[in-house]
Amino acid sequence: MPPLRTALLQSSGHPGDPARNLKVLDEAAGRAAAGGAGLLVTSEMFLTGYAIGEGIRRLAEPADGPGGRAVAEIAAAHGLAVLYGYPERDAERDDTVYNSARLVGPDGAELANYRKTHLFGCFERDWFTPGDTPVVQAELGGLTVGIMICYDVEFPENVRAHALAGTDLLLVPTAQMHPFQIVPESLIPVRAFESQLYIAYVNRTGPEGEFDFVGLSCLAGPDGTARARAGRGEELVIGDADPELLSASRTANPYLRDRRPGLYGSLS
Repeated sequence: MPPLRTALLQSSGHPGDPARNLKVLDEAAGRAAAGGAGLLVTSEMFLTGYAIGEGIRRLAEPADGPGGRAVAEIAAAHGLAVLYGYPERDAERDDTVYNSARLVGPDGAELANYRKTHLFGCFERDWFTPGDTPVVQAELGGLTVGIMICYDVEFPENVRAHALAGTDLLLVPTAQMHPFQIVPESLIPVRAFESQLYIAYVNRTGPEGEFDFVGLSCLAGPDGTARARAGRGEELVIGDADPELLSASRTANPYLRDRRPGLYGSLS
């Protein structure tokens, strides 16, 4: 099975301007496809911007809203899957907004939609409702792909739940700010190693509202190394999620086999 070439779009786009962000996405999708990528992953809330206050509710839309349909057209036009972050308005409860990430396939069809389960700080708790489904997966390029958003991945139980459910590649759009650069630098490669999967962690960059996003997006492998790594600025980086390396690493690493779940009841 060939590797799934994965492109990470480290960008804050144009906060508050979905139309311009779609143009950024379209251009990046073209470059990613030209580089052989079968998947493009954006940052948290890429479609609208993150620190946009009341704009979150104003620009929120259902999963199949106009922004979602435009992303599907971009994915189909370039023949690659796209995972993008956006504010999702509940189709049945207009006052309910989730911090969501949606995966569309290379034909533009929806593969999965995930709502962030662990909201970070007062800012997110003021604007969003937490999701209640911790493991969301889809099949892509012969791999089982899972989705989380930013703070979710900082809970080891979350990532382990994905590993036990068979996730091979965990997609994590994020908005990681100063002074928490330890997360992309150290924690993400450790999460990938301890749960034996790939993690595509894709950050925003630069100042936005009260935040200063640190970049440092990475594709971390099950060997605990960054197989691809961005710097601090706007950047598109590409790396391979290789099923052969994953299989060999899982054979050599005994963490999942040596677990003793009967001892861990106190964790819940």
